[in-house]
Amino acid sequence: MPLYWGDLHNHCGISYGFGGLENALLAAKGQLDFCAIIGHASWYDIPDRTEGLEYLVDFHKEGFAKLRGHWDYVRETVQRFNVPGEFVTFQGYEAHSSLYGDHHFLSPDDDLPLVEGESPAAIVAKLAPRRVIAVPHHVGYTPGYRGGNWDSFNGAISPIVEVYSKHGSGMSDQSMYPYYHDMGPRDSRSSVFGALARKHRFGFVGSTDHHAGYPGSYGDGRLAVLANAKTREAIWEAILARRTYAVTGDKIACRFAMNGQPMGSEVQASERHFELDVTACDQIDKIVVFKNLRPWKVVNGESLIGQDAASPQKAGTYKVRVEMGWGNNKNGFFWNGTATLSGGKLVSTETCFRGRSVLAPTPEMKDDPTMNELGNKLISQTDESVEWSCTTFKNPTTLHPHTAALILEIEGDADTVVTARVNGAELSATIGELLGGNRTKHLHAYNSEAIVLHRAVPQQAYTVKEAWTDTEKESDCDVYHVEIRQTNGQCAWISPIYALA
Repeated sequence: MPLYWGDLHNHCGISYGFGGLENALLAAKGQLDFCAIIGHASWYDIPDRTEGLEYLVDFHKEGFAKLRGHWDYVRETVQRFNVPGEFVTFQGYEAHSSLYGDHHFLSPDDDLPLVEGESPAAIVAKLAPRRVIAVPHHVGYTPGYRGGNWDSFNGAISPIVEVYSKHGSGMSDQSMYPYYHDMGPRDSRSSVFGALARKHRFGFVGSTDHHAGYPGSYGDGRLAVLANAKTREAIWEAILARRTYAVTGDKIACRFAMNGQPMGSEVQASERHFELDVTACDQIDKIVVFKNLRPWKVVNGESLIGQDAASPQKAGTYKVRVEMGWGNNKNGFFWNGTATLSGGKLVSTETCFRGRSVLAPTPEMKDDPTMNELGNKLISQTDESVEWSCTTFKNPTTLHPHTAALILEIEGDADTVVTARVNGAELSATIGELLGGNRTKHLHAYNSEAIVLHRAVPQQAYTVKEAWTDTEKESDCDVYHVEIRQTNGQCAWISPIYALA
């Protein structure tokens, strides 16, 4: 089956959030195959205003009212953007809960009404007979403090769980990407590992939870599905079957199967034959196959690249990332660039475009329907060149990037020349030179925007194909899942396969 990429949880100005709905859908269409734009609809057990939470309560209730007032427009716009085979949309909205944790409700049915309820199950019941699922998100927060509630979890209405977003990774209290939002830290009891320890069955997804109208914003969370076609019905079927996985940003292509059955499956077998196929977007650092939450098989990136990784290679396939950003411009810096090849062929280009870095509203922020109109797009592409435009912003901190990039997949050799011409600056290097290290160039004398030609990555360093057999049963339901980490920090988490006795 083909892989399709999406974001099922992001926000814009239709409730409390920022940016126009149509701009959000256009941004999604530029980098993704499917999406859902989520409005905030309700909070049944919202804290009392008298606890010093007047601002919190008021802006939530104002956002809920705003969505109710525009719900017909939201549904009609989302429906209009759904074009089978081209770009797929789903209807949906979100309900907060201190007790049950936050969920967004997704449906392929365009007549989805806006309802409230005291629990996710109650909301799904009210929406019958429409097809609806409830997706828990940012599950790693403290139980009772909008973290995941695995006591009440029901896999029949929640076949997928959002394990990564702009909040961070909710996989475990030891995972990369801790929670640093003002909602608080992670708690192992409400983590994904906490749910799998109870043998709950669900698939993994990532989504951005972006609040400035930019679905698929790079680095904030995306999901992949294995589906028969780029249509609502096919992608919906894949979600229900849990043929999904989460990525932080890079579109790491993954296949994971047991006895021929794909990720998300429940398989009855005493002898278990596993196949893992990964094509990453950068050098692989480590792949861990977990069995019942413990490392079972480990692939280290060092074993892939060998001792000659930095030496010039003969004809082959390489990935080179062209990145731009930095500087001090908080209001946005617009880029127009081209990358050309001499002595090589451009096989594919993957965009890594971001929206403004907004996770939650603040009192000083005012909505502007055009704030997510950033001009991020591929303009043209041939076998020898690609042209693009995009907007970057000052990095929020020295640990939080707000850059943009393109990943070039190149057929060539050590003498293939890669040249980036961006905003009047030119940076050029051969594949042979880039195998030994990257190249950078600034646009101005100081505190300047800059461009990078990243280190070239040969195909053997970003691909893995492995097979294993396991005959040791540990429980009536053994859970196998995979974590993939690249050297640039981008990750993937593949949905579990449940091996039944």
